[in-house]
Amino acid sequence: MGRILFICCTICCCYLCQAQTSAVTAEKNIRAARAASNAAIAQHDAEGIVKYVSDDFIMVTGNAQQFIGKDAVLTRWRAFFEKNPQVLYVRTPTQITISKNDTLAWETGRWKATNSYSAGGNYSAMWCKRNGVLLTRTELFVSLEK
Repeated sequence: MGRILFICCTICCCYLCQAQTSAVTAEKNIRAARAASNAAIAQHDAEGIVKYVSDDFIMVTGNAQQFIGKDAVLTRWRAFFEKNPQVLYVRTPTQITISKNDTLAWETGRWKATNSYSAGGNYSAMWCKRNGVLLTRTELFVSLEK
């Protein structure tokens, strides 16, 4: 009986450690993807930005424009950079929450802009796991600064 209890406890501990490790890894991956996306924006690399979004991505910008689909967002970034070659955006996560089943995540934070319609505000993003990789599914930006 003691042996069975020991085995059950060991299995439970391993499961809990794996779940915690998985959440920590997911958060690190989201932070790395956000940093790479920020770098792509700084380089005006539209393809680099959409590398981290799902095909059915939805974005609502800080001035309430809506873009649906990875291709629409790619087109938007290309046109935006051409029109405004000095623009810069930086998103800084303040909180990332990973779902219990490790398939979704919630990111929230602040965004700052240079040479744009707004100096920044708050944002939130939903991440979904697709083929084992967390990708941004939706982003909502709210302009709070002039």
